[in-house]
Amino acid sequence: MKQHFMMFAAYNQWANTRIYDAAADLGEEELGRDVGAFFGSMLGTLNHLLVTDRVWMKRFTGEGDAPSSLATILYRAFPGLRVAREAEDRRIVDWVGAMTDKAFTGRFSYMTTDMRTVSQRLAPALSHLFNHQTHHRGQAHMCLTVLGRPSVPLDLALFQRSEEGRAYA
Repeated sequence: MKQHFMMFAAYNQWANTRIYDAAADLGEEELGRDVGAFFGSMLGTLNHLLVTDRVWMKRFTGEGDAPSSLATILYRAFPGLRVAREAEDRRIVDWVGAMTDKAFTGRFSYMTTDMRTVSQRLAPALSHLFNHQTHHRGQAHMCLTVLGRPSVPLDLALFQRSEEGRAYA
């Protein structure tokens, strides 16, 4: 199970890098333009992903900042957002890598954003973290295409064929 989640942590980092590389040449107006994504713009979508990763990592580890609103804009400027994304991806990769196989079968408890206490197994919650990233990266992909930018291939199989992902193929 650990190898499985290490793959998804590495894939998550790889895919985020590709999305951020594709968004790097967007101007401030384009980044903030509401293009109909769930969080409006590319900037809103990328901030949401960082927010939710921080929320889940706080739940998993008990450490770090966890904004109270899922629509929080942590960074209005792309360079700062990118630095924070890269740090959060490293944090996720390092945390998963430090876990024991047994830890994935354990349970944990946390408070939801609507103040309910939930207790659940770690592995399904961690699966949600990575699935949620994939879901909203798809929306970021849509933002790029609406803004007239090229599509960014993000398939897991493509990652597994890359140098970063070969160990997981």
